[in-house]
Amino acid sequence: MPRFALQVEYDGAPFAGWQAQADQPSVQGAIETALARLDPGFATRRIAAAGRTDAGVHATGQVAHADLDRDWDPFRLSEALNWHLKPAPVAILQAARVDDDFHARFSAVERRYLFRLVARRAPMTHGKGQVWQVLNPLDVGAMRAGAAHLVGHHDFTTFRSSICQAKSPVKSLDEIRIEAQPIPQGMEYRFHLRARSFLHNQVRSIVGTLERVGAGSWAPDRVRDALEARNRAACGPVCPPHGLYLTGVGYPRDPFGARGEGPTGR
Repeated sequence: MPRFALQVEYDGAPFAGWQAQADQPSVQGAIETALARLDPGFATRRIAAAGRTDAGVHATGQVAHADLDRDWDPFRLSEALNWHLKPAPVAILQAARVDDDFHARFSAVERRYLFRLVARRAPMTHGKGQVWQVLNPLDVGAMRAGAAHLVGHHDFTTFRSSICQAKSPVKSLDEIRIEAQPIPQGMEYRFHLRARSFLHNQVRSIVGTLERVGAGSWAPDRVRDALEARNRAACGPVCPPHGLYLTGVGYPRDPFGARGEGPTGR
């Protein structure tokens, strides 16, 4: 039974998240419905993804895998899936035949997220539903100073949802990089986070906390104090999901073709 990796892009706005749900639309459900139309034997199977994004969260580089009856040409598979996915805002960027031991979730060694935050007075038009908007400019230097306390191997209980199902709150956060880009009458701040895996709501909790630092409500060192508290009550506000994007997943070997050293997409 041939196994295929799928690189997936989607707008999370109309979905209740990645994971299939009986009574609500999901990204997983949309892809599985399209696969069942192409490969009738797939109707009783499921696909697995590298990350189960929450309701409203987007992706530009999600990875999933599916076991099919037919040994498709990967390009034809992606084209056919995109046809059957219409009009859902989900696109298969590429497909690849992979070994049977490849698993989109368990084979991953890195996940990358982007959070987009815009500061300006005027309402968003083109980016509506794609960014979190605040009204006043933020101090990017202060946010970078606060973020520096979070990089490394820590107990992230403070930045973990109370319903998180991970066995341990201890994670290694490899990178937080914050960029500031001028936009008409405002500024966009882009938070890039990289780690092997993340806790539930970890990225949104971190960005919401760093926004408080940028706004001047928190001193940068308060981020360190919040981390060391290991108490959810010490966290800043959790920012909304619509600014968050899963941008890439790293594997020891790129399932889509490149064969460089280290995780893919680096």
